[in-house]
Amino acid sequence: MTTPALNLGAASTAQLAGQAWDAVRVPRGIGHLTLEILGARSGAVIEDERALYRLVPTGAATGCDITGTTVLNAGARVSVPPARRMAGPGPFWRVCPGDTWLTDADALRTAVEDAYQPEAPR
Repeated sequence: MTTPALNLGAASTAQLAGQAWDAVRVPRGIGHLTLEILGARSGAVIEDERALYRLVPTGAATGCDITGTTVLNAGARVSVPPARRMAGPGPFWRVCPGDTWLTDADALRTAVEDAYQPEAPR
């Protein structure tokens, strides 16, 4: 599956959320735990020095009010790395775009909530 309006050029580019996808920014530590929790249910994940960014369907994360997360939608810019950048410096793909680009927003919400409760079974 391809995601319209996601340009994977030769360099990182600031791209507008809110058209074909939104993004949810999660702090790095919690973001890494959500990778474990979601496993194969995760879509593509962008990482930078401060956070992980998951692409979700447009409008699906509206009203998501989880500590430490930020929904980036209409008008927000997300720095999207080139297709093959798998390490920094700068933004890179923690999980490469593949068959599944988008993460289900409800599954992400649950994973983030679980990650904030380390005693919860995984």
